[in-house]
Amino acid sequence: MIRNFPPHSLHRSSMPTTRVHGLDTLRAIAVSLVVLHHYVLFVSNKPTFGWVGEIGWAGVDLFFALSGYLIGNQIFRALRSEGGLSLKHFYARRLLRTLPNYWVVLALYFLWPAFRGDAPLLPLWKYLGFVQNHQLEPGSAFSHSWSLAIEEQFYLLLPALAIAAAGFGRSLRLAWCAIALAFAAGMLARAWLWQDVVAGERYWMHHYYKYIYYSSFCRFDELLAGVALALLKNHHAGAWQRLTRHGNALALAGLAVSGLAFWLFLRDHYGFGVTVFGYPLLALGFSLLIAGAVAEGALLQRLRVPGAGALALWSYAIYLLHKQVCVLGAQWLAQHGIGPESPLAIAALLALSVLTGWLLYKLVETPFMAVRERYVPTNARRVHRADRTALSS
Repeated sequence: MIRNFPPHSLHRSSMPTTRVHGLDTLRAIAVSLVVLHHYVLFVSNKPTFGWVGEIGWAGVDLFFALSGYLIGNQIFRALRSEGGLSLKHFYARRLLRTLPNYWVVLALYFLWPAFRGDAPLLPLWKYLGFVQNHQLEPGSAFSHSWSLAIEEQFYLLLPALAIAAAGFGRSLRLAWCAIALAFAAGMLARAWLWQDVVAGERYWMHHYYKYIYYSSFCRFDELLAGVALALLKNHHAGAWQRLTRHGNALALAGLAVSGLAFWLFLRDHYGFGVTVFGYPLLALGFSLLIAGAVAEGALLQRLRVPGAGALALWSYAIYLLHKQVCVLGAQWLAQHGIGPESPLAIAALLALSVLTGWLLYKLVETPFMAVRERYVPTNARRVHRADRTALSS
């Protein structure tokens, strides 16, 4: 039974840990892929970075897998700790992490018309309620926040479901069955929607994005895979240890599976088969890469890629700002005769994306993270005296 596992000390389960180089590398790859993809879509409108720019949208899916694993780990560890999981603390920590940056960028879109350009804005309540991805019209302002909406919905539901399952003493077998059924439900939803709103429609690509690509019901595969990985780590210790003894093999398998998924999407991105089965394949590939990234002694876990740690740390801020920063910067460069395909423009706009992301991280995210660590240092319900001393030291 989930609730009957021996508790861990709070210090082991909830205290901040040192950064894992492998996860930083994956997060840096994810944000780089997204930035390159959006450069191609919204700035150059040409295959500037070849197949990498074309498949760069999958960086969002890698973010999903990382979020599922990391947040799942936090929840399952807290549930097994002596203090237990506090929904109030969990939600406070997540909101302090995600809302300040988001609100600042949202204010730019609503209060500075020149920043958003001609793209139409949705009603403010949709952005504030994180439901903007529901039947989102392609071409809307701040459209890339669709993925943030799905993640916030995930943060809202997962801990409550985990506490409910633990409270009722549900078995791990049932938890794995629920994960398998959720994967099946996602595939069935995409299959039905593809047949209903894509096949044979005049504006089929528009419908594909509006009803499938941006939909919460169709795009949780990678989040679910990350949660499954966290469940395996926290509740099947023996199996996890046996698995992660082969970290290099896991990373290679992850590269192979992800590469196969990339090839299928590049070959037929909007086809029925790829739409139904391609996202679970991506989820498998990315979860294998994550397992290889955290396996003790594995190359990906030990390797420190120069700059990856910084990019990983600033990735959320970069993600929020980069698209519109590149669009505005490209317009200014074009006025001075510098086209978006030139090496100077590419270098300048990518550097500007990183710089503005760093500024948002330093000026907004960092102070609020300090507030979080001071007032809500853990997801657990109770903090013992010894742990209070450790947290404040």
